[in-house]
Amino acid sequence: MKKPDFFTVCKNLFCVFGIFLAIPVFAQSEDKKFQIGGGLGLNFGSGFTDLTVAPSVIYSFNRYVAAGVGLQGSYVRVRDNYESYIYGGSLIALLAPVEQIQVSAELEQLRVNTNFSGTEVDDNFWNTALYLGVGYRTQNVTVGIRYNVLYRESRSVYSEPFMPFIRVYF
Repeated sequence: MKKPDFFTVCKNLFCVFGIFLAIPVFAQSEDKKFQIGGGLGLNFGSGFTDLTVAPSVIYSFNRYVAAGVGLQGSYVRVRDNYESYIYGGSLIALLAPVEQIQVSAELEQLRVNTNFSGTEVDDNFWNTALYLGVGYRTQNVTVGIRYNVLYRESRSVYSEPFMPFIRVYF
């Protein structure tokens, strides 16, 4: 199967992100039950490219509990070394025992397709992560840390089980 080129992947990721941006226009009620957020990541360096689009939508059941879904798509390339496509989704639960503290649980399932340059070796696998986190929340922004309880050093998308985060929902 032919791998999609860089511009096709970017176009598809931005289309998905655009759909998520349109959801609140049609779905949001006066009491803001639905909120949209997500992340964009762009990292360029000497022979290195990392592009990530990760939209998400949450539904607030009340001021203490919210849950939602997210998508993620990434393209990573290290010149003369490897090229990787990472895509998948997540389910998230958010608890706010007090207004400034947010506790989270997020189940993430990502497909990783990596092709190593100059070889016919591919490394394709599913990566499952279960993050438990805590953050400080002010208005629609939360800053915190999360820990992947399913982390395996030998087979993970990320190099560490701890990951800082910033969540923004509108």
